Amino acid sequence: MAKLEFDQLLDAGVHFGHLKRKWNPAMAPYIFMERNGIHIIDLYKTIAKTEDAAAAMKQIAKSGKKILFVATKKQAKQVVTDLALSINMPYVVERWPGGMLTNFPTIRKAVKKMSTIDKMVKDGTFDTLSKRERLQVTRQRAKLEKTLGSIQDLTRLPSALFVVDVMKEHIAVREANRLGIPVFAMVDTNSNPDDIDFVIPANDDAAKSIELILGSLCDAIKEGLEERKIEKADSAAAEAQDEEGAPRRERKAKAGAKKPVVEKEDQEAINAAVASKFAKGDEE
Repeated sequence: MAKLEFDQLLDAGVHFGHLKRKWNPAMAPYIFMERNGIHIIDLYKTIAKTEDAAAAMKQIAKSGKKILFVATKKQAKQVVTDLALSINMPYVVERWPGGMLTNFPTIRKAVKKMSTIDKMVKDGTFDTLSKRERLQVTRQRAKLEKTLGSIQDLTRLPSALFVVDVMKEHIAVREANRLGIPVFAMVDTNSNPDDIDFVIPANDDAAKSIELILGSLCDAIKEGLEERKIEKADSAAAEAQDEEGAPRRERKAKAGAKKPVVEKEDQEAINAAVASKFAKGDEE
């Protein structure tokens, strides 16, 4: 995982906070200074917090669990979409569907509705509908695709949430907190970090800032996924070797098996019987 450099963060404008009059006092530990009425974020703390978040996300990905990315603000939509797709993780960049986490079964029903419509198109049922019905079904499918298409593969609750701008996505954060799902977030100086498990103090309004921070986290997730693949391959190879080695061990065991050992008393009885037989033969 590539480590973030101070100059990179500076160039991307990660250090720019909000106006002093808009600040949240809970962000005081992450503020370096104030200049021209704007708070400046302490970038060394940003680097440290990003590394902590990256390490945690890597372990989640390595265990095969999903992380849901949430960013509905204009500056973050495309960046989050591209990076989430690159690591095959679910994301929400349109309006957050209320109850998406707390009422997950209902959301899954809506996602299944998309699959049902797709099945209708494949088996020809769609063509038997009237023109008006086809138009209604097509519009419904497009609406579902826009809001839920990006979470179509999310068959269970995510193991973590990553949020850009916790003020805008406060409903998502609240639902995650209620269910005990850990929340990773880029938190600006006007936001409250108290409900966030992994706080990354950073400018959440600039596209470059979002891309840099999120890119670093996605690199860590990629490493976790690669390590998972390697471990799976090693495990499969070990199992195959064990299965192949078992018959060999059995053959070796059979080939090297010793003849049954005769007890001392039994041997003496045999010797006596043989001697008696020979004695009788001599007498005859």
